[in-house]
Amino acid sequence: MTRTTGTTGNHPGREPLLAVRDLRVEFGLRGQRSTQAVDGVTFDIQPGEHVGLVGESGSGKSVTSLAVMGLLPRRGVRTSGEVRYDGRNLLDLGQSAMSKLRGRDIAMVFQDPMTSLNPVVTVGVQVAEVISRHNDVSKKEARDRAGDLLKRVGIPDPVRRLKEYPHQLSGGMRQRVLIAIALACNPRLLIADEPTTALDVTIQAQVLEVLKELVAETDAALLMITHDLGVVAGLCDRVNVMYSGRIVESTTRDVLFSQPRHPYTGGLLRSIPRLDSPRGEPLHAIPGSPTSTLPWTQGCAFAPRCERVVAACTDQPPALTDEGIRHVRCHHPLEPTDPVTDARSEVAR
Repeated sequence: MTRTTGTTGNHPGREPLLAVRDLRVEFGLRGQRSTQAVDGVTFDIQPGEHVGLVGESGSGKSVTSLAVMGLLPRRGVRTSGEVRYDGRNLLDLGQSAMSKLRGRDIAMVFQDPMTSLNPVVTVGVQVAEVISRHNDVSKKEARDRAGDLLKRVGIPDPVRRLKEYPHQLSGGMRQRVLIAIALACNPRLLIADEPTTALDVTIQAQVLEVLKELVAETDAALLMITHDLGVVAGLCDRVNVMYSGRIVESTTRDVLFSQPRHPYTGGLLRSIPRLDSPRGEPLHAIPGSPTSTLPWTQGCAFAPRCERVVAACTDQPPALTDEGIRHVRCHHPLEPTDPVTDARSEVAR
């Protein structure tokens, strides 16, 4: 059994489309205590692969995606490590070079469409703008393509919707517009950051189905950032579970759902309601708060909330252990015979 500093996927000999290596993001102004939002994150995404990044709010998922996109503010932020896209380190590129990549090669669907769309610009202009910026086309051709994109994402009467403003659309339609903008130039990598958070359950399912179909059509690689394991079950090939800025477990979707190893992963799975649970059975919750952590330099950040904590958890930082098909960062991982591994959600089937 060997020790590693990160997760490198399961494709030996193949060059990943995106290779994140020891990514660290630290927030803090001079004279103030800094906060390590992302702490040594490593993972790969192969061409056409769908990868999930899962964790509670505050675990560092969105900050990771913003670092990849080069959208973090410059003041008060220190970023280190490597984010290699197609062999180039994105962290070394200037704003001009990143602007050429964003939208054309790497695109992102943000979680709140109301704040992501410009409220004083029509939907048609916002979709056509991306097409015009990265393609040598006329305004009419860009607008025609924008209409086609709205039709592809399932927006009825797309020609009329092109003339409307974001506030005139429902939440589900606004999210579909964001998906249309992200896929306008057929990017090779799509990052979806909690794309259904602001939607009700029925609309969530519709939007996810649209996203799944369009990603399949374009053969784009996908990084799905979410706290919802049901979304991961339906979309992702591999899953990285993140806690307090570090990846604590990484494996294939089927292995994760059938036999989680990290207690945090097991807690997330047990937190999902089951259809076959007896009536009146209380929902399982992970005790404590995501803010109740230990510094990773001292021990396991999850120790204050873990039901399997041992002495080593509080005085020895756990390394990310390579178990072949999976990586896990834990001193006392779950075993196949542990009851927690039997509490799987129906979404895994």
